[in-house]
Amino acid sequence: MITAQISFGQTINTESLKNGDLIFVGAEKENLSGAINRVTQRDKNISFDHIGLIEMNKDTIFVLHASAKQGSIREEIHVFYDNQKTKENNLIIYRLKSENQKAIPQAIHQAKEMLGKPYNWSYILQEDSYYCSDFIERAFRTFHIFQLEPMTFINPATGKTDEFWIDFYHKQNLAVPEGKLGCNPNGLAASDKLTKVAELIL
Repeated sequence: MITAQISFGQTINTESLKNGDLIFVGAEKENLSGAINRVTQRDKNISFDHIGLIEMNKDTIFVLHASAKQGSIREEIHVFYDNQKTKENNLIIYRLKSENQKAIPQAIHQAKEMLGKPYNWSYILQEDSYYCSDFIERAFRTFHIFQLEPMTFINPATGKTDEFWIDFYHKQNLAVPEGKLGCNPNGLAASDKLTKVAELIL
């Protein structure tokens, strides 16, 4: 059984998860995950590097998301969990506030329309590939649940472009896309249209 645990010792099981819930994956400290978090973290207590959309389908729970390894996919939640959970991170459930839940059916439909597209390793918005938060923003775009914002790759600790990103884009023969529109998991988690629900535990 999958349970979700929240503060004050409360827990909920899978029957309490809802269609359209969002699952955020905690960031790690190193590599790409750490690099994403260094330049996007807004709250010292919140650090995410991946996000998926939960679809309730009869007796199965799926996660729709843009996977770095597999592109835009639909996978069972236990597979998603096993692929994303580490000893160091947590998977956190967020839910659209009641006044915004009318967006969910269209968002899931749109997400399914985007399945099969490759992962966008440039993080520069395009129509033939997606990255994780881009996939979610597009799914909910009709209802303007999330907003695109100018991206930054500046490390707040140094005030300079993070060395990881300089090397990352150099290998792709691209300029660092500082200021170009985009989105990221930490930004999506900060939306005032969401509420934090629970930590998911399998």
